[in-house]
Amino acid sequence: MWLLTLLVLIIILGIIILVHEFGHFIWAKTFKVFIYEFSLGMGPVIHTHKGKDGIKYNIRAFPIGGFVSMAGEVYEDDSDIPKEKFMCNKPWYQRLIILVAGVVNNFILAIVILFFMALFMGSTTTKPIVGTVLEASAMHEAGIEPGDEIIKLNGIKVSSWDKLQIALYRKNSSDTYEFLVKKANGEEKTYQVVPKTIKNENGEETKQFGFGVDTTIHKGLFPSIKYAFCKFGSIMSSMILTITSLFSGKISLNALSGPVGIYGVVGDSISMGISQLIYIVAFLSINVGFINILPFPAFDGGRVLFMIIEKIKRSPVDAKIENAFHTIGFILLILLMLYITFQDILRLF
Repeated sequence: MWLLTLLVLIIILGIIILVHEFGHFIWAKTFKVFIYEFSLGMGPVIHTHKGKDGIKYNIRAFPIGGFVSMAGEVYEDDSDIPKEKFMCNKPWYQRLIILVAGVVNNFILAIVILFFMALFMGSTTTKPIVGTVLEASAMHEAGIEPGDEIIKLNGIKVSSWDKLQIALYRKNSSDTYEFLVKKANGEEKTYQVVPKTIKNENGEETKQFGFGVDTTIHKGLFPSIKYAFCKFGSIMSSMILTITSLFSGKISLNALSGPVGIYGVVGDSISMGISQLIYIVAFLSINVGFINILPFPAFDGGRVLFMIIEKIKRSPVDAKIENAFHTIGFILLILLMLYITFQDILRLF
């Protein structure tokens, strides 16, 4: 089973990385930027092919990333390349398109997958509408009923089930959670809910609210289109809340997952069926796109940030400063990944 999970994980990551890097690649080629290589994976090259276009197409040993190596990404760095083929010498808008194309491709892939999933298998609403309430549960005792739509939780707007889940996961200073809900008749009411705390077999405490969301299945072309975009927005908003909660301390770094954690998620998805596995591809594709567009060094968003600064000051940022910024960011990113992976391994035991 572990071998199947590993193989599926490699295929999923390969698809997502290929789509992302192809975005950078095709636009760089369109704008006639000199490209050295297009690589899937990181580490030593295990297979290479030099195309008729002179570009090396490589597969590397570790399927945890990929890259497109272009001439002059920050400054003119090769005396054998014509100046007009350096990326840094291309018009501002062309460089911007090349940088964001990978993220855009990931988002498009996710929306297309979500659309076809909904078209062939049906979809549920993304709104946090209460579908079921368990007898004698915390939600039942508070007075929340099936059909109620949750609008806010502890003052945070929750327009989707994904965002509600993150809001429920955030650290709360008290045992009471404040739910603002819209009743079926349009009336808005506030409820104070005290979840029941239970312990699992490992002694870890979890909070039980005792409710489920509306699982009514919708089918058809327009519901599928609506679902694809609404679900995309839902996942994005939950990721934004996650990032802000990390910085505010409401969510611990230990809650994040790295490659080992993703391996576990893929394994669970395989046992749950093909529809869940396909959904995971869309979910991870959005994750990769979202993380890459963050204005953090070593990410595409960090490069875009320097381009915005360049536009504001009307001159390029010193190449040495930008390179140092990305190098330090890359080192911090590796350290973070090592920490997250270590925590993932600890959770296995």
